[in-house]
Amino acid sequence: MDRQLSEIFIHTENLAFSYKDEEGKIESPALRGISVDIREGEYVAVLGHNGSGKSTFAKLLNLILEPTEGRLVVDGFDLTDHELTDEEVLALRRKVGMVFQNPDNQLVATIVEEDVAFGPENLGVPMPELRERVDRAIETVGMTEYAQHEPHRLSGGQKQRVAIAGVIAMLPKCIIFDESTAMLDPGGRREVLDTIRMLNREQGITVLNITHYMDEAALADRVIVINDGELLMDGTPDEVFAQRDKLQSVGLEVPQCAELVHSLRESGFAIEGEALSTVEGCEEMLFSAIEKIVG
Repeated sequence: MDRQLSEIFIHTENLAFSYKDEEGKIESPALRGISVDIREGEYVAVLGHNGSGKSTFAKLLNLILEPTEGRLVVDGFDLTDHELTDEEVLALRRKVGMVFQNPDNQLVATIVEEDVAFGPENLGVPMPELRERVDRAIETVGMTEYAQHEPHRLSGGQKQRVAIAGVIAMLPKCIIFDESTAMLDPGGRREVLDTIRMLNREQGITVLNITHYMDEAALADRVIVINDGELLMDGTPDEVFAQRDKLQSVGLEVPQCAELVHSLRESGFAIEGEALSTVEGCEEMLFSAIEKIVG
């Protein structure tokens, strides 16, 4: 492992991937030249319009897809310097879990606790450790009272929390959420986002949230924007949302509070600061500007 990667959990260097058509011919690249470093314990949001390559990026990190070119290092292990064995792929997926968009596609059992046990059981986790992992994972996502329920009778947000518990039970260091709130109502989204933040803040799990919701991205430590398969932006939420015109040029918006500040500035109001990622930050900037005008 390179010395400079010792504190980095995910390292990509000129990462690229191209899909193939039905005849096996390579189509135009879906991802090219992606170079990023993600540190252990970081909470990163990945933005991009539909077809931008953000989900392809996520699937490469979990080896659902294998890179066409470039270098991928996860937890100090270079995954692109040799042909991987099945054991090495399995070891990676133990470290990097993934929660997908549709919770119904991830639930495989008829009882919640059995569904959560499915992953670690297939990894060969013995009793009583399996029992402990399942109970702890269900408790972590706040679903203990539903442990004996049938998953198909749960709400969308509850189903997604069960799916997350199934990943947690495998003890990953990193969880990738690939549009995991896209099919949920506002209440379900809130449940899942609270769970994501708790896993990152309290459990120290590295989080990548692939999303098209700006308010979700605003919760992250860092925002990466992918456009047409290339890395377009990389910075804090405030730094990224300060570049409204650039985001709009690739079909993305900024949070409503940031849009208000940008619009007022364009109308001639002097509003200082760049706290554009949260309502509280925008409010503070607006109140400061009002105080200067009034007094």
